[in-house]
Amino acid sequence: MKTRILTCLTAVLLGSQFVARADDEPAGSSTNTPPILAGHSSHGEAFNEGPRQKAYLMPGTGKVNFPITTKEPLAQKFFNQGVGQLYGFWYFEAERSFRQVLALDTNCAMAYWGMASANVNNDKRAKEFIAKAAPLTNQVSRREVLWIDSLAAFYRDEKKEMKDRKRELVRGLEKIVYEFPDDIEAKAFLAVQIWQNAGSDLPITSHQAVESLLKEVFATEPMHPAHHFRIHLWDGENPIRALPSAARGGQAAPGIAHMWHMPGHTYSKLNRYADAAWQQEASARVDHAHMIRDRVLPDQIHNYAHNNSWLVDNLNFVGRVRDAVDLAKNMIELPQHPKYNTLTNYSSAKLGRSALIETLLRYELWDELIVLSETVYLPVTDIAEEQARRAHALGVAWLSKGDLEMGRTYTREVEAALKKIKSERQTAGEEAEAKARKEKQPADRIARAMADAMQGFLKRAEPVENQLTELKGFAALAEKSVEKANELYEQIKEPRKDRWSRFYSLAGDHDHDRAEQLAREAAEKGTNQVQLLANHVDVLQRGGKTNELAEAFQKLRTLSSDLEIDTPIFQRLASAARDLNLPENWKRVSPAPTDVGDRPALSSLGPFRWHPSIAPDWNLPNADGKNLSLAESRGKPVLVIFYLGHGCAHCIEQLKAFSPLAREFAEAGISIVAVGTDSVDGLRKMADKNKDGTGFPFPLVSDASLATFKAYRAFDDFENMPLHGTFLVDGDGLVRWQDISYEPFTEARFLLEESKRLLSQPKPQIASRGR
Repeated sequence: MKTRILTCLTAVLLGSQFVARADDEPAGSSTNTPPILAGHSSHGEAFNEGPRQKAYLMPGTGKVNFPITTKEPLAQKFFNQGVGQLYGFWYFEAERSFRQVLALDTNCAMAYWGMASANVNNDKRAKEFIAKAAPLTNQVSRREVLWIDSLAAFYRDEKKEMKDRKRELVRGLEKIVYEFPDDIEAKAFLAVQIWQNAGSDLPITSHQAVESLLKEVFATEPMHPAHHFRIHLWDGENPIRALPSAARGGQAAPGIAHMWHMPGHTYSKLNRYADAAWQQEASARVDHAHMIRDRVLPDQIHNYAHNNSWLVDNLNFVGRVRDAVDLAKNMIELPQHPKYNTLTNYSSAKLGRSALIETLLRYELWDELIVLSETVYLPVTDIAEEQARRAHALGVAWLSKGDLEMGRTYTREVEAALKKIKSERQTAGEEAEAKARKEKQPADRIARAMADAMQGFLKRAEPVENQLTELKGFAALAEKSVEKANELYEQIKEPRKDRWSRFYSLAGDHDHDRAEQLAREAAEKGTNQVQLLANHVDVLQRGGKTNELAEAFQKLRTLSSDLEIDTPIFQRLASAARDLNLPENWKRVSPAPTDVGDRPALSSLGPFRWHPSIAPDWNLPNADGKNLSLAESRGKPVLVIFYLGHGCAHCIEQLKAFSPLAREFAEAGISIVAVGTDSVDGLRKMADKNKDGTGFPFPLVSDASLATFKAYRAFDDFENMPLHGTFLVDGDGLVRWQDISYEPFTEARFLLEESKRLLSQPKPQIASRGR
C-alpha cells in the first residue's frame, strides 16, 4: 500500500478542522511532498502505530519522581506516569503517556526518549523516536542529555554486537548515577538493564551487587515500583530473596496489572500456589477493568494471555476447578484478530484452548470434555497440532470411560495430524532445496537450507508423537497388555506420570507397584499440587497400602483449603476418608499468610472475566437525508465500518472487500453500515465509487462532525484526525470485535467467520466487579 500511487484524501491540521481532499483534486504542493494517506500520521511512519487516543492521569502507576525540562506542570505529571508504566512493562500505555507529554509540550526532548523506551520490542520505531530528541538537547539539563545520549548511542551503533551495545547502555546509566547520585530513577533503570543484559550473553556476576543498588532506591522510596525488578533479579537465582518485593509489587503500582502478576512468579517458584493464584487473579482483574473501561482488545496487551494462562495453572494446582474452567473458556471467548490473537500465536486463543484441555484432563471431567468438543470452545481445526491436542484429550476421555473403540477412533485422528505435519515438513524441505538449487548454491548450503526449513516441524511433531504413544499405551493397559504399555511408556520423553499411574492402577492387579511409584514421583515433582497428591492417595487406596495412604492424605489436607471436594478425583477419596475416621468434608482452612503485604479485596480491582464494552449509540443521516441509528438494530448484530471519506482510495477498497460478502453476513443475521466523514453530498460521491455505479449493498451514513468517530475512539486525539475503524456490535449493543488503525481492516472473510464464532457463544454477562 505504501509503494503504490496514492490517490486518497490528505489529512491536515488547520486549527481543529479535519480537511479531506477528494481524489479528483490536484495533489500538488509547494514542497512537492507526497500526500499523506488518510489515517496516517503527519509526523512519520513511527507515529502510525501505537496509541492514537489521548492519555489521562491514571491512579496507581507508582511513586516516580523524574524531573524534566518543561514549563507545563501537567506534562511533568504525564511523564512521571509514563515512567511508572515503563517500570510495569506496560509499554503501550507508557507510549500513550509520553505522547501526551509531547502534545502538551511540543519541544520536550525527554518525551521522545520516553516513546523510544516504550518500544524496547520495536527497534525501528524506537530509533525514529530517539532521533527526534537529539535536535532538542540544547534546551535541556545535563542530566537529561545523558539519558538521551545513552539511548541514542544504543540505537545508532547498530553495526556493533548486541552485547557490546547493551554493555555501553549500562555504562551510560552508570554515568548518570555517578554524576547524579541522588537520582534513584537512574539506579532503578541501571538495575533492570543489568538484569535484561543477562539475556544477551552478559551474565550477572553478582546478584547481590544489583540488590544493593535496588536497596538504595527503596531507602529513598520504600514503595518504588522497582520492586518489580527485584522479583526478576532473584526469580531464577534464589526466589526467596524476592519475598519482600513480592509483598509490595502490586501495592507499589496497583493500577498496573503486571505489577500484581510478578509476585506470582516468586510464590510459584516457592510452591505457594494459593498466593500465586491470588496475585495473578489480581492482575487479571486489573487488566479486565482497564480493557472494559478504555475499550482495548485483551490481546493488545502483550503479557495478558501469559498471565491468565499461568493463573489457570495455579487455580488447577490449588483445586479451584470451576474457576480454572471458567477463565480458560473466557480466554477462548475473547475476540480473535489476525494480528493479536489466533490459534497459531502465543495468545489467548491458543493458550486458552490448551488450558481448558489440561484442566478437563487433569480433573477427569470426561463428560464435560466430550460435550465441549462439539461447541465453540473445542471445535475441529485445520491446524494439525491443535487438532491432535483435541483428539488426544478425547481419546483419553473415552478410554477412561472404558470405550476402547472410541479411544481408537481418536487415536487415528492423532495419527492423521502427525502425518499432516510430516507431509508439511517434507514439502518445506523440497521447496527449500528447489530454491537453493535455482540460486546455484553449493551442496552444503542446499543441505543447510533444507535442514533450516524442516527444523520447526520437528518441534511441532514431537508433542504429537508423544500424544499418539500415550494413547496407544493407555489402550494397551485397558486390554491388560502391561508389557506392551511398559515399552510405549519408555518411548515418551516426559510422560505425564499421574495419568499413567491411574491407567496402571485401573489395569487391576497387574502392576500396582508401578502405579504407586509413578503417582508418588508425580506428586513429589509437582510439589504442593492438590490433584497430584489426591491421585497418589487414590492409587494407594486402590493398592490397599493403608499406612502410606494415611500419611499422603494428611499432606493433601494441609493444602485442601481451596479445592472443590465434589470433583471426581476428590470424590473418590470418600471411602479412604471414612476409613481414616475423617469428616465427610475433610478439607482444612489454611491460615491467612502474614508475609504478603496489605492486600485489597479482589472484587475491588475489577471483574474475574473479561466482557465486551457497551457500544455508543448514534443517529446519523444517509444520502437521502433519512436518519439511521444503532438503536434500530437492537436485537440483531450489525457490523459498523468507519471510513474516511469518498476521496480515500483504500477506504473504497475496504468497502469493496466487504460488498461481495454482504449477503453472507446477512444470512448470518448481521447487517452492515458504513459511517463516513463525508457530508450527505459526499455520501453520494462515495456510492458512485462502486465499480458498477449502483452503490454499495449496505447503507452509508454521514458523521461529518466526527462525534461518532470520537465516541468509538476511531480518532487520533494527538493530531485531531479520524482513523479507520471496524466494529461488530451484537444485538444487546455490546462491541464484540473491533479494529482501529491507520489502515482499514480488509480481511472480510476472516471477520465473517469470527463474527459467527463470537455470536454463537453464550451471551456475555456484564458482571459486577466481583465476577
